[in-house]
Amino acid sequence: MSSASWPHGGDEGGAVPPRDDDRTPPRRGPGRLAKAALAIAVLLVIISIIASLWTESLWFSSLGFSDAWWSRLRTQALLFVGGALLTALPIGLSLWLAYRTRPLTVPMSPGEQALAQYRQAIEPFRRVTAWVLPAVLGLLGGLTAAGQWQVWLLWRNGEATGVTDPQFGRDISYYLFGLPWWGFLVGFLTVALLASLISAVFAHYIYGGIVPPGRGRSSRAAFLHLAVIAAVLALLRAWSYLLDAHGLTTREGEVLTGVGYTADHAIIPTKYILAVAAVLCAVLFLASVRSRSWLLPMIAVGTLVVLSIVVGAIYPALVETYKVSPSRNSLEEPYLQRNINATRDAHGVTDAKESTYDAVSDVSPGQLREDAQSIPGIRLLDPSVVSQTYQELQAQQPYYTFQEELDVDRYEIDGETTDVVVGARELDLNNVPSDRRDWVNDHTVYTHGYGLVMARGTQVRAGNPQWINPQSAIGEYQPRIYFGEEMNHFSIVGRSDGQEPREVDRPTGGDDSRYTYKGDGGVDIGSPLRQAAYALTHRDLKFMLSDAVGPSSRLLEHRTPMERVERVAPWLTLDDDVYPAIVDGRVKWIVDGYTTSRQYPYSTAFSMSGVQTGQVSSRETQQASALIGDRVNYMRNSVKATVDAFDGSVDLYKWDEDDPIIQAWDKAFPDLMQDRGDIGSELMSHLRYPEDLFLMQRAVLADYHVTSASDFRAGQDRWRVPDDPSRGDDGVAQPPYYLSLAMPSQDKPSWSLTSTYIPRGSRNVMAGYLAVDADAGATGGDPAKGYGQLRLLSVPRNTTVPGVGQVQNDIVSSNATSDGGSQTLQDYLNNANRGGSQVHFGNQLALPVGEGFLHVEPIYLSSSSGTSYPQLRIVVATFGGKVAWGQTLDSALDQLFEGDAGVEGGDSTPAEEPGPDGGEGGDDTGGNGDGGEPTPPTANDPEALQEAIAGMEQAYADGQEALKNGDFAAYDKAQKELKKYLEQAAAAQPEGGSADLEGN
Repeated sequence: MSSASWPHGGDEGGAVPPRDDDRTPPRRGPGRLAKAALAIAVLLVIISIIASLWTESLWFSSLGFSDAWWSRLRTQALLFVGGALLTALPIGLSLWLAYRTRPLTVPMSPGEQALAQYRQAIEPFRRVTAWVLPAVLGLLGGLTAAGQWQVWLLWRNGEATGVTDPQFGRDISYYLFGLPWWGFLVGFLTVALLASLISAVFAHYIYGGIVPPGRGRSSRAAFLHLAVIAAVLALLRAWSYLLDAHGLTTREGEVLTGVGYTADHAIIPTKYILAVAAVLCAVLFLASVRSRSWLLPMIAVGTLVVLSIVVGAIYPALVETYKVSPSRNSLEEPYLQRNINATRDAHGVTDAKESTYDAVSDVSPGQLREDAQSIPGIRLLDPSVVSQTYQELQAQQPYYTFQEELDVDRYEIDGETTDVVVGARELDLNNVPSDRRDWVNDHTVYTHGYGLVMARGTQVRAGNPQWINPQSAIGEYQPRIYFGEEMNHFSIVGRSDGQEPREVDRPTGGDDSRYTYKGDGGVDIGSPLRQAAYALTHRDLKFMLSDAVGPSSRLLEHRTPMERVERVAPWLTLDDDVYPAIVDGRVKWIVDGYTTSRQYPYSTAFSMSGVQTGQVSSRETQQASALIGDRVNYMRNSVKATVDAFDGSVDLYKWDEDDPIIQAWDKAFPDLMQDRGDIGSELMSHLRYPEDLFLMQRAVLADYHVTSASDFRAGQDRWRVPDDPSRGDDGVAQPPYYLSLAMPSQDKPSWSLTSTYIPRGSRNVMAGYLAVDADAGATGGDPAKGYGQLRLLSVPRNTTVPGVGQVQNDIVSSNATSDGGSQTLQDYLNNANRGGSQVHFGNQLALPVGEGFLHVEPIYLSSSSGTSYPQLRIVVATFGGKVAWGQTLDSALDQLFEGDAGVEGGDSTPAEEPGPDGGEGGDDTGGNGDGGEPTPPTANDPEALQEAIAGMEQAYADGQEALKNGDFAAYDKAQKELKKYLEQAAAAQPEGGSADLEGN
């Protein structure tokens, strides 16, 4: 016997021996100074948390979403408390039970004496540890649980969809809402109980409740305690096996996603067997309490391990090797068909209209006559190229900027729907001169951008965009942009009566170039208490010290449209392309929001960031990509959101009201989103089919346009999106393009989003063409008929039509001349890309017209030094491998189709247009605003001077080209143009003036 028990102690009862803690030396408490410092630190933390919560509440209240924010906060608090209790209570209870049920023995053996010394050493810290350890782990558990608030709310509010999966017969809502929550709960409880088990084993061993085999018997209390925890863990493991079986519906394989033959006939049955075995383990754990022997638990655990290896791993591997591999096509065909159907449904491509397009390559006069309505809609301005041009010609002040890629929209101008390229003139603090940078200027003077700048997408003038004045063409609107994509800093606006306006305003300057914000946006920080709260949350005392902050001040923060929508609805995935539009006299940022999931059974997942960046454009590129963290296999454009550029107000509209996920969120936050019927007609006219959804769908259709499982596995008709020819060989897929066109099945053009396909492999020939009707119409609350209709043209494999890569190669190596001249396109590009100029290839647009594919590509030139911005110089058109080029689209088309294209591109003689808006109330900067004759340049007009210089450069180049070709009529015309622009330049110079070119 290794120890001497007291006659009536331990499990047998009797007298109580002396306890180790009776010899505990007195402890000295911490000093008063340390206590005071700790109290102050705790108080500061509490004040900081209160200030943060209050300022957050003020922000959401300013938008009218206070109820939704508090609801979310209550949910997180509930989950935090629940998670903390589920973690802390088992651990704390284990430590308490181990101490309270410790056997009372006198240490006799060296091992027991060593344990007694350990007990004596830890006794001064026992009570603190018994509280601190569960509290710390509970805090971590609470934070983990609070982070799952979205999963919880979807589970609580998700409803049945009426669609069942073919394997288990469960409603799809179980996989979208239930399975993620139950999976988290089982994992969370497992970790909490494992921590509890480890704590119990340690405490029981230290206090003698557990005795190693051969040294005596463990106490009944210790055995019961550990057996109960182990039994619950075994039951959780059984539950986990069942959830694992259901999770196989989204398991990714080499070809199919979901349950295959092996999973159906081997893995799922073994999961059920293992679940039963885990339940039997739980029974054996409880049964071991009577015998107080470790034999039964060891047998239980060993049996489960052996079963998991033999039944869970080896048996499925044998089935896969000897049953499935020799007959995979026939055995897995029904499962692959499930994968195809589910993928098409989950990504919204089931209703795509597919047809064969046997494109011709022959060119004949008048070939485009039947497509006369589509050709004028070919956009020549490339939004990704002309941003630099907008910056040079329309920024007007160094601290204004435009996005690197502008946006495409459409407006009704002079009774016609017109495609425009639009950019917001935003503020960029990084471009403010360094000697003007200080806290007051950064946050109270440079506060906003000013106006939208737009130009016709299908026409240019002297190589530059043909500007449209929004004030004249569209109507009066509020041009100030306090909330925009470049607004990454906070601003303090507003002033008291008697104070002078301080905010830099109109780009043109002048006496009235200062402004005071008069909107309701932002948070009122007029009170000292609010200023103190923001000084604390921003760690900036200037909120309280600066004289720029007063009783009428308002704080504008979180100012980018995406950030505002993300904060209001963090469960949305947002489209990368946020675009501005003039709606009801205000600039509104339009943001497309998606509901996504990774849990749709049998659907193949694709990376969101991969499709956005162009790295993922097919199943093949998805498998080759390392982007796995943000894969989704279900996607709906469920929300259209707007952010007012002047006051920052956010409106969320339910767009896809049939989406089960958005229905769950609407139930969770009933006052957050408005119905689709609340969308006004003017806003509706600017809504469009979102680009990221189209990118995802074209990646899906690259493979899943094949709807037969046998054909899909054969893989003979798989496509990919070609690389962007304007970017070189960087492996980034060509982006889709918005343009107006009529597909072969349509009677008239519609505003569409388009893309092309080539076969998988090295051949760069056309394999398919995808377009979607992108125009939402102009009827409030009611999308246009056909909106969102996908149309897919499939080019027969025996038809050879050049793809965009071949077309680009034909362009850069073409020997075609323009208008009968001697200079080839290849020579023109080579000469233009050396010395003082640089060539920029614009977007290569492909249109299924003339019973074939017409490719149109604008080409820009810019100076390689000094003042540099791209100007459109020529337009290239190709059809069936033939290339033509000219200064206008009309010229290129007529040359391409033997002198008669049968249609006009609409860019030969563009009408003079007023310049873009330069001030409130219709104060123009480039025209008279009525669409008639342009206003003559006035003295000190930088914009007119720049345009005149650009015109002179073009006229001079045209004249030299005409002399080279011996075309004296064209040379005379160029000289007249040169004269006109010289006169305009003279009139627009700082002192004004005129040019006498006739010697008078």
